[in-house]
Amino acid sequence: MTSKLSNFLTRRSFFASSGAAAMTFGSAAHARVAPGTNSDFAYEVQRTEDEWLSMLTDEEFVIMREGFTEKPKTGTMWEETREGTYSCKGCDLHLYNSQHKVVLDKGWVFFYHSQPDAVMTNIDGKPAEYGGQMSDGSELLIEVHCRRCGSHQGHLVFIKGNITHCINSQALTFNPTSA
Repeated sequence: MTSKLSNFLTRRSFFASSGAAAMTFGSAAHARVAPGTNSDFAYEVQRTEDEWLSMLTDEEFVIMREGFTEKPKTGTMWEETREGTYSCKGCDLHLYNSQHKVVLDKGWVFFYHSQPDAVMTNIDGKPAEYGGQMSDGSELLIEVHCRRCGSHQGHLVFIKGNITHCINSQALTFNPTSA
């Protein structure tokens, strides 16, 4: 799996290379997603690593289960403007609606908010190479995960003063509204 990681961005390189650092809560070094590691919480959908590998492409696995980010403008949904719903590719939970989507020329899928009770957030740790703090003084990056299966979806970022969900296309399934 690691040979394909050059096709993806770590959390820190995602924000540094995209110019997104100025609009985020902060940036962090790569930290693996660890769904279900909190002994007090059990995700509704649980699979072994082999089960995830058999149902996801290598790229989807790296994003959804290892917490990497697709490179900008490589996903299929960032320019999508049709009406419809967006679901987690890992468990088909309805996460977002198109009426809350905003198309930005940044290369990822952006929403102003999710469906109620659809996502959870996780705090990335402080990057050690910056002494536990980024050069801009920020310490944390907020990840967005599916609340049903724990799959990494993306991050929360500030854009024009609004908290916005910045989501990977490869973590979603788009279901267009029938006309």
